[in-house]
Amino acid sequence: MSIRHIKFFMSNSFKTFLKHTAKDYHNQSVNPPVVRASTIIFKSMQDIRKMQNKAKKNPTGGHYDYGRQGTSTTYILSQILKKIEESHHVFLTPTGFGAVFLAIFSVTRPGDEIIVADPTYNPTRSLTQDFLKEFNIKTIFYDPHDLKTIEKKITKKTKLIFVENPGSNSFDFQDLGKILSVAKKNKILTAIDNTWGTPYFLKPIKLGFDMSVVSATKYYSGHSDVMGGSLAVNKKVFKAVDKANKITGLRLGPDDAYLITRGLRTLDVRLDKHEKSSREVADFLAKYKNIKLLYPHKKDSFNFRMWKKYYSGASGLMGLKIKSKNKNSVIKFVNSLKLFGYGYSWGGFESLALYQDKREQGNRQFLNLPKDEHLVRLHIGLEDPKDLIEDLRKSLKHLK
Repeated sequence: MSIRHIKFFMSNSFKTFLKHTAKDYHNQSVNPPVVRASTIIFKSMQDIRKMQNKAKKNPTGGHYDYGRQGTSTTYILSQILKKIEESHHVFLTPTGFGAVFLAIFSVTRPGDEIIVADPTYNPTRSLTQDFLKEFNIKTIFYDPHDLKTIEKKITKKTKLIFVENPGSNSFDFQDLGKILSVAKKNKILTAIDNTWGTPYFLKPIKLGFDMSVVSATKYYSGHSDVMGGSLAVNKKVFKAVDKANKITGLRLGPDDAYLITRGLRTLDVRLDKHEKSSREVADFLAKYKNIKLLYPHKKDSFNFRMWKKYYSGASGLMGLKIKSKNKNSVIKFVNSLKLFGYGYSWGGFESLALYQDKREQGNRQFLNLPKDEHLVRLHIGLEDPKDLIEDLRKSLKHLK
């Protein structure tokens, strides 16, 4: 397959790169076309062998002889993400969780141990805590507020440290440099779920992580109508991940790849708006004494310092820890919101709200939540923040 007619515009500016890269001058379109193929056709057997030889010499060059490996549409998306991640390569998966699975599956084997952040995405917890146990891979969770627990849990069998930052639901910001230092000292691989920050706000591979997961379902696509995931890797783990990727057949389809590529064009614009609106909403919510903001807002807090140390900005996802002896009043507050939808996922143009019950919290080991404290997750969308604040103001009256 040829992509010679696609121009990959190179720029040091993240914003300019996303607007100008991957234009298709052959078809005269600003976005590359959708190329669907199960059979990739060649003119002769010699041409097939030439392509296979090219793929062997350059496994990241987009040389395919079968549709499961990809098409020019998926290759282009991979190349765009490789540039903004500043990584050796980016693998594409059908979902964000598929990228989590690929990262772990690639580097662990029976008898290994992995150390995982306690506030991790619930499906990631189920995968590591329950499913991997069946394959004799042991998972140990660490306290995000006490990173000394990581070093204490390391054994000769430890193969991987898997971080989610900030922590799912409780939004714990961790000292990423310290985690990487411990991993490097003990020659342990590292992976991070960077869906909250995206490489617009944090570049994990550049920081020192071996692998970085992003759910493309969320901010990359930006419109809540596509599923996808990406796994950025450094050169050290590329061969292991490439082998696992071929074996599992975890591939993103060209139609989804096209939608994600289109969404990426406005990633920076949307995230800038999400952050600006979120800060306005946070300023408003900070006035309520019975609400603790789980967002990098309070400048003298540890969470703010850790966010400021590693991130260049903040996305639109935040948590509220609400103190109330009346659970029903908290649920009524959530249900009374008019401009916030109710549902899972986030990262789209619309605002969302979710009461975080046991189902969402997962079987946490280090989340000591008193009975009179409740977690609510908000995603601040692209609406006028004044309207969102007014909606929140009216609904908060239900809290008791």
